[in-house]
Amino acid sequence: MTIKRLDHVSVVVDDLPAAIDFFTALGMTLGGQGPVEGPWVDRVNGIEHVQVDIVMMRTPDGHGQVELTKFRHPELVASQPAHAPPNTLGLRSIMFAVESVDDTVARLRATGAELLGEVAQYEDKYRLCYVRGPAGIIVALAEELF
Repeated sequence: MTIKRLDHVSVVVDDLPAAIDFFTALGMTLGGQGPVEGPWVDRVNGIEHVQVDIVMMRTPDGHGQVELTKFRHPELVASQPAHAPPNTLGLRSIMFAVESVDDTVARLRATGAELLGEVAQYEDKYRLCYVRGPAGIIVALAEELF
């Protein structure tokens, strides 16, 4: 059996409006949203009395989604360190292909995001960078040069 597709990537955030602003500035659009709770959510998470607000953000091509999750209960558990570097074990970034790295970085900085390192060019193929947004999430941006 094979997988059908990558459905979405989930990001737990502490400030849902800030995360929506960040991903909107990136070029994504708001999809469905609403509260989620109940016994099935508790079973999936392995946590009792889960109450979350979920927002789905969609890529312009309609193929990718990011789920923004804000826990109302239980309290959030902080990761250590709070702003882990790109070489930290585990899922560290989501990469997006963009038309212009410079324009995208400028839009994201307007939401409070910070550039990690600098924009660098890989051969004559890509301009690349990492940007840190709300809840410490790192997005990688890639501008194709070919």
